Amino acid sequence: MEQLQHLPGVGPKTAQRLALHILKRSEDEVKALANALMEAKQQVGYCSVCFHLSAEPVCEICRTPSRDSQTICVVADSRDVIALEKTREYRGKYHVLGGLISPMDGIGPEQLHIQPLIRRVKQQNIAEVIMAISPSVEGETTTLYVGHLLKHFTKVTRIAFGLPMGGDLEYADEVTLARALEGRRELD
Repeated sequence: MEQLQHLPGVGPKTAQRLALHILKRSEDEVKALANALMEAKQQVGYCSVCFHLSAEPVCEICRTPSRDSQTICVVADSRDVIALEKTREYRGKYHVLGGLISPMDGIGPEQLHIQPLIRRVKQQNIAEVIMAISPSVEGETTTLYVGHLLKHFTKVTRIAFGLPMGGDLEYADEVTLARALEGRRELD
């Protein structure tokens, strides 16, 4: 239970339920789970191009020739790539920074994959870089920093932020409302 609690989003009760569930499974099922975890840890690394998680030296997204190679969507980590891919709307390539600039946590630009992004943009003559980073203090800092570095080489845009579907205006904070107004667009 203690080890399971180290997983993100797993508290004491969930850890207890998982541990009891695992103990009820057959030995073969538990071995299969343990083997799958070990194989994933040993085989999954980072794409040498975009730094997304991959079992291959270059990830499937970077290898797909039908994707728009002139557009790069910059995200903080692989979870963001997965979330954007679920929309089936974006058809370009990605670049995973590996975190956000956070001086309080001792994370500066040099700890992130910013320099490889700049090299990619310069060498591949990228037409647009889309900053798709969450609007936290660290996210804003990272977006502004990376955007400032790249604007000399290409068009830099950011995703719009606003209200979630089903959200009420009265419950939205001022920053969310301001972003929703900034990201407005004409009705079709």
